[in-house]
Amino acid sequence: MRLAFLLYKYFPYGGMQRDFRRFVEEVQVRGHTVRVYFIRWQGEPLAGVDARQVPVRALSNNRRNARYLDWVQADLARDPVDGVVGFNKMPGLDVYYAADSCYLDKALQERGWLYRLTPRFRHFAAYERAVFAADGHTEILLISETEKAKFLRHYHTPQHRLHMLPPGIAPDRRAGLDAPARRAAKRAELGLAEGEHMLLFVGSGFIKKGLARAIRALASLREQGLPARLFVVGQDKEAGFRRQVASLGMTGQVHFLGGRDDVPDLLLAADVLVHPALDEAAGIVLLEALVAGLPVVVTDVCGYAHHIGAAGAGRVLGAPFAQPALETALKEVLAPPENQRCRAAALDYAGREDLYSMHRTGAELIETLLQRKRGNASG
Repeated sequence: MRLAFLLYKYFPYGGMQRDFRRFVEEVQVRGHTVRVYFIRWQGEPLAGVDARQVPVRALSNNRRNARYLDWVQADLARDPVDGVVGFNKMPGLDVYYAADSCYLDKALQERGWLYRLTPRFRHFAAYERAVFAADGHTEILLISETEKAKFLRHYHTPQHRLHMLPPGIAPDRRAGLDAPARRAAKRAELGLAEGEHMLLFVGSGFIKKGLARAIRALASLREQGLPARLFVVGQDKEAGFRRQVASLGMTGQVHFLGGRDDVPDLLLAADVLVHPALDEAAGIVLLEALVAGLPVVVTDVCGYAHHIGAAGAGRVLGAPFAQPALETALKEVLAPPENQRCRAAALDYAGREDLYSMHRTGAELIETLLQRKRGNASG
């Protein structure tokens, strides 16, 4: 089959974007050809892909998105494909991969009524409704039971269009026999002293993923006499967070590393992953930490947080969020006996649960669902 994959922008360090790449590669392995429509692309191109950059600009995201969709639909009308797979919510998709949380739920819970009068709200709510509406036709690949419940509550999407995928951790994230040596080498490279705690924060989207909370927690730990530093990995605006760090007198204790290709080694080097997100549909880094044997402290809003609880591999912070609870949880998990227990529990869980087959399962579903649609159309 000829497949079109749609997303607005690609960069190599986003969780959704990494899933996008692996889905493309998986359907290619299954013999299908892939065309990709995008506005902006950062990083290495995908091999064997018909890459079509959409030449649109606008002063607002909603206008840009609308122009993108108009351009793509016109191009597809001239050069049709057998199926359209979207990684952002928009009308006209055959299949949507639900990496993002429910927009309508967030707008109703976190914004006032004036926001819901704006063109931005009308645009994003309409694009989400086009995917999830009860009378729609888009098949939906889900990765979070929490978000599934929100979509059902707001849109009453028929269950037969909702397909839950297992997680999809890349094999290179698993801790191997060389893990102790890799841990020691990376800690030496980072200049960590013996007994100095390494807190790791990974994620592009610093506000949403709770970096300000993590920085405040580090300050509290250091005030209590714990030797600790925070390493921040991700591609996002840093200026406001650097000001926060400076105001707390921790310029030398918080390190902004940017987007990185050595995340597997950083996960091995760290003593805890801190992920106090305000909103997170899934949180693939939580499972990457699990398979690396790294304890995790995470808020329960994250779609994959339940795996941390089921594994007993750290702490899951309940709502409403309380900063002292984060600080207490980090202190507990950093204590050597508890840290070792969490590490062992994480590796045990990673060895007995399916945390790896998302992209193969999803590619099979895309193939099956599109073949069914073609059969129904021809019948």
